[in-house]
Amino acid sequence: MNFLRLLLFGLTMLSARAAEAQYGPIGPPAAGPLHIIGGGSNGGCIAGAVGLPPLGDGYETIHGTISHFWGAPVTVQGVIALGQKAHANGLPPLLVEDMSRPRGGPMPGGHVSHQVGLDVDVALDMRTRGYLSEGLRESITIASLVRPDYRDIEPSMWGEAVVRVIWLATTLPGVDRVLVNAAIKQQLCRTVTGDRSWLRFVRPWYGHAAHMHLHFKCPPGQVECVETPPPPPGDGCDASLQWWFD
Repeated sequence: MNFLRLLLFGLTMLSARAAEAQYGPIGPPAAGPLHIIGGGSNGGCIAGAVGLPPLGDGYETIHGTISHFWGAPVTVQGVIALGQKAHANGLPPLLVEDMSRPRGGPMPGGHVSHQVGLDVDVALDMRTRGYLSEGLRESITIASLVRPDYRDIEPSMWGEAVVRVIWLATTLPGVDRVLVNAAIKQQLCRTVTGDRSWLRFVRPWYGHAAHMHLHFKCPPGQVECVETPPPPPGDGCDASLQWWFD
């Protein structure tokens, strides 16, 4: 087991060096007030980014050698608030992965949208656990909630805690939408009763089988930040969802 962990650590370090060679060295955030340029699928950059502490009430960061944990204040505050809400609701510590690089811009892993400090990935594995050791935080593999054929969820991974953490994410101040795999959205449509208005903000997207992707709105005054069009009206449990399976 120790050998495997050392091997995984070595591979992640190689990945980090390869990313640095491709995207440039990791420097400090650009000084000055918050300034976001660009957004969406066009990429962009950020000045005045702040860092997310690696451990907090109800959350912990993972894969620190290859992930980046910088963002606009609304994003960092959102993660901290989500961790606190999760803890208060009896959920396990949230596993937080990629946010943005200190100055934004391209990132490894195909994260086109993680370039302006308004995005963060949070794992959806809500099985009971405590905080991870430093080694496990680096080497952990996040389990998928979706079957290999992407047609439905994996029943053993689903539960009320998954629904609750997604709902909590939609209640955060400034959150624009929460992206999940279409099979996860489908299961929410099947099972959520009562108030379903929050489902409007849970949108299906490629991948996202093991985590949810929180996207925050452009903060006030950021005139060069490109806003994402708001989600269409309704709960999204209509033909637009079926399209992902057809």
